[in-house]
Amino acid sequence: MSTLRDLAEEHTALRPVDIDHLHRVAGDWQLLSDLSFADLLLWVPVGGDDDSFLCVAQVRPTTAPTAYQDDQVGRIVGGPEVAHLAIAYHQGRIWREGDPVWYGDTPARHEAIPVRLRAAGGETGEVIAVVGRDTNLSTARTPSQLELNYLTTADDLAQMVADGTFPPPRHRGETTSAPRVGDGLIRLDANGKVTYASPNAQSAYRRLGFSSHLVGEDLAALNGRLAADPLEGTEAANRVLAALRGEAPPRREIDARGATVLTRALPLMPAGVPIGALVLVRDMTEVRRRDRALITKDATIREIHHRVKNNLQTVAALLRLQARRVGIPAARAALEESVRRVASIALVHETLSMSSDEAVEFDGIVDRVASAAAEVGATEFTVRMRREGTFGILPAEIATSLVMVLNELLLNAVEHGFPAEGVPEQPAEVVVSAHRFRKQLHVTVADNGRGLPEEFDAERGGRLGLQIVRALATGELRGTIELRNRAEGGTEAVLVVPLAPTKSR
Repeated sequence: MSTLRDLAEEHTALRPVDIDHLHRVAGDWQLLSDLSFADLLLWVPVGGDDDSFLCVAQVRPTTAPTAYQDDQVGRIVGGPEVAHLAIAYHQGRIWREGDPVWYGDTPARHEAIPVRLRAAGGETGEVIAVVGRDTNLSTARTPSQLELNYLTTADDLAQMVADGTFPPPRHRGETTSAPRVGDGLIRLDANGKVTYASPNAQSAYRRLGFSSHLVGEDLAALNGRLAADPLEGTEAANRVLAALRGEAPPRREIDARGATVLTRALPLMPAGVPIGALVLVRDMTEVRRRDRALITKDATIREIHHRVKNNLQTVAALLRLQARRVGIPAARAALEESVRRVASIALVHETLSMSSDEAVEFDGIVDRVASAAAEVGATEFTVRMRREGTFGILPAEIATSLVMVLNELLLNAVEHGFPAEGVPEQPAEVVVSAHRFRKQLHVTVADNGRGLPEEFDAERGGRLGLQIVRALATGELRGTIELRNRAEGGTEAVLVVPLAPTKSR
């Protein structure tokens, strides 16, 4: 399905600024749809004589049944079917005349609201589109006080769409998902007094500690009194006053008595006359409680990783001290290898202790392990370490085992891939390459050394390092490992690790 912008650019002569305004309308019109109990369809004229209209966006109400079971976006209509759209477009007024129409077995009432883009200086601009407001009449009943207030507010907002003053400019960083009409609605008069509060809005303010009825209250003053923080209360009151002046302030949370309520204030200015404000409220208490719990849990997990890292470093330090006291060279070498293995695992936990989730940026860890391996193998010549490609972000359960495998492969390449004495004919180099393919991570550790001996058997090799590599690669990582000679000389280890779709990005 094409997007609003695609359809408008392909079929109309609308300017980019016009299309941007239509995007703002479509981004905020769920509010108007819910208040109207009606489907909203955004129509733009196509053709030189404006006798046909294209539907570029549609929204259904969450407060009433839809008038359309089928999606209307992309549909082009003309003739008598769009006469009401043409009147609203050419005359620049809201069209409410006409008898109900039928869509299959569903009776519906047509209305048409011109969408006007105001000029840069604030003057009345031209009509660029029409919003069709179509109400399903099959469930029509005597409206309640809530429905009457919804419909009255919807008519005010519809007039503001026709004036070009709705939707208001969006503030940076704000989303359009909350609060919604069903979360809680408060209507204010021009003096800031509450003329209507929905049951959900009344309940939200009771969570804040206000047990009386909201009707008749000065909402700005009430917000100032209820807020636990005086500065926050002043800011919450100022947001309401700004809406009464015709501004659209950013959303604001009010905290009091352990409860949190999100508020959004919108000015009501049909025909440019300030008549009050609309305040939407949503009880966010449980959402914020879960957020705080997640933050606490995240901090606890990072602290655990930090302590594990410290404990591993302590173990490495103890092994290092023990190695210095051992007189047998083979035992000292074994202890020093254990120190390096423990230190490589500590690197992963150090990275996790600074991460906000159980995943690590693995490239930095590989570079540090490679640098340490090069220092271990330093003799009369230098082994150059190089990385190609990127490992990306890996989950902790893969990173811990993979760093152990790479540590062993790098150390093995440095210690056994090049002659113990003398200088190699070409500069010694070990290359670690990585790439992702079909939900798998492919890793190669290659050197330009002397290659594997003829009698080498990877499956029966007795070295502890290779046993660790095979066990981790096929067990913990559920992958495969192959060691072989390179055609151009040297050795390469090819590791393939499956990446679960939910664990990699």
